[in-house]
Amino acid sequence: MLNNNQLRVAIIGAGPSGIAAGRELLRNGFTAFTIFDALDAPGGTWRLHTYPGLACDVWAHSYTFSYAPNPDWTASFVDQPEIQAYLARCATEFGLDPHFKLNTRIVSAHYQQGGTWQLQTAGGEQFDCDVVINAMGNQHTPLYPDVKGMDLFEGDSWHGTRWNHDVDLRGKRVAVVGSAASAVQIVPEVAKIAGHLTVLQRSANWIMPRGKKPYSEKQRRRARRFPFIIALTRKWQGALMGQVQHAVTLGHKRMDQFENMVRKYIARTIDDPHLREALIPDSRYGCKRGLVSDDFYPALNRDNVELIPAGLQEVTATGLVTADGRSVDVDVIIYCTGYRILDFDRIDVVGASGASLAEVMADDPRAHKGIAVPDFPNYFFAVGPNGLPLTVSYFITAEKNVETIVRLLCEKQAAGARQIAVKREVFQRYNNWMAERFASFSWGSSDCQSYYRNAAGHAPFLFPGNFNEYSRLQDDSGLHEYELA
Repeated sequence: MLNNNQLRVAIIGAGPSGIAAGRELLRNGFTAFTIFDALDAPGGTWRLHTYPGLACDVWAHSYTFSYAPNPDWTASFVDQPEIQAYLARCATEFGLDPHFKLNTRIVSAHYQQGGTWQLQTAGGEQFDCDVVINAMGNQHTPLYPDVKGMDLFEGDSWHGTRWNHDVDLRGKRVAVVGSAASAVQIVPEVAKIAGHLTVLQRSANWIMPRGKKPYSEKQRRRARRFPFIIALTRKWQGALMGQVQHAVTLGHKRMDQFENMVRKYIARTIDDPHLREALIPDSRYGCKRGLVSDDFYPALNRDNVELIPAGLQEVTATGLVTADGRSVDVDVIIYCTGYRILDFDRIDVVGASGASLAEVMADDPRAHKGIAVPDFPNYFFAVGPNGLPLTVSYFITAEKNVETIVRLLCEKQAAGARQIAVKREVFQRYNNWMAERFASFSWGSSDCQSYYRNAAGHAPFLFPGNFNEYSRLQDDSGLHEYELA
C-alpha cells in the first residue's frame, strides 16, 4: 500500500472543477498537490471573463458546491463578481490557498518513462508529478468567424469574452456579431449607451425568460438561520432542471412545450411582427444551447437597436457586410461568436505512447466516463468529452467526476500501483454504448448544426442521458476498468 500523502498531483485550472478536485484530495488524505492557474486568483471562467451583463444562467442556489451553500446570494440569478467572490471564498474555506500556484500558465505536460509527468510553464519552470488532473474548463479560447477583412477594420474590435474596458461605447455605432449566450447578456447593456447598435443574427436561439428576483436582506438572514430553506430550493430547482432532459429528447411532448413557451414570450415581448418572425428558431429546442434572458428581447425594441437576421460575410475598413449583402458602417465590432470547445491543444500533452492528446482528440474527442483516455496513464479530465449531463449544474457534475478520480487514486494507492490507464476495450465499449444514444436528442441529431457537434458529426460535449444515469456509471467505476503498472 502506498501513502496517499506522498502522491504528487498537479491540478491544471483553479475554476469550479479545480477547486472541487483540491477539496476532494484533501478530504481523502492527499496533501502533495498543486493547483496551477494562469490567472491571479481562483475562479476560472468567472475570473477570466468580465464583459458587461455577464451572469450565470443557472439559479444561484443551484450553481454552488453541494457542500457549500451560499445564503448570501443577492438574487435568484447572480452576476460574475458574486460568483468569482464565492469561488475564492470556497477555496479559502476548503484549505486550498497554500496549494495554489497562480500567475503560472502550464504549456506542456509530457509523460516520462519512469511513470511520472513533467509539466513546463510559460516562464520556463518545470514541475514533476505523479498524476495530472486537467481542470481547464471548456469556455476559454475565443472563436472568431472565418471571414475576410477582419484585419482591415480601422475601428476598435474584440471578442466579447476578452472585453476591452478602455473603449467607451457611449454614443458610438456598435455592431455585435452573434446572438447567442454572451450576446444576450452584452446586447442589453451596450444598447443603453451606444448611439446605435446593430446585432447580426445568423440563426435564432430558443430564449426563455430568466425571471430574476432579488433576495432581500431579510430573505438572506432567513436562509442563514434555516439552512433547510436552501436545501428545499435546490431540490425544487433540481426537479425543474430535470425537465430539460425531456425537452431535448426528440419526440417528447416537453420539447413542444418549451418551444411554445418561447414563442409566447416573443409574442408578448417583441413589438415588430417581422422581428418576431425572425426570432423564431428553425432548429429544435436543445440543438443549440438553451438560453435565458429577461432583457434581450426588450433591448431589440429600442429605437437605437437593429437586429439583422443574417450572418457576417466580410469586414471592411469602416464596418461590415452581412450575408444578405447589407453594408453597415460602425465604430466598434464586438464578436460574440463563442468558444473553441474541447480545445485540447491549449497545452501540449504527450502520453505514454508518444502520441499528442491534441492529435488524438482532433477529430474524435472521446473519453471513458468523461475522465480518462487510453495511453495517458494517471492523466484525468475533471470534465472531459461527454462528461456533462444537461440536467444538473456544472458544479454537481464536477463534484461527481472528481469524486470518481480521487476514489480511483485511493484504490491505486491501496493496490500499490504506480500508475493506472483506462483499458482500451473498456473505453471503446463505453463510447460505442454512448454513440447509440446520441440520435435520441436534438443536440446529437444528424440534422443539428451547433457547437455541440464537431466537423466530423460527433457530439463530444454532453452526456446522452440524465445525471442519475451518469452518477450510476461513475459509481460503478473502479480499477477493474484500468490497466495497472
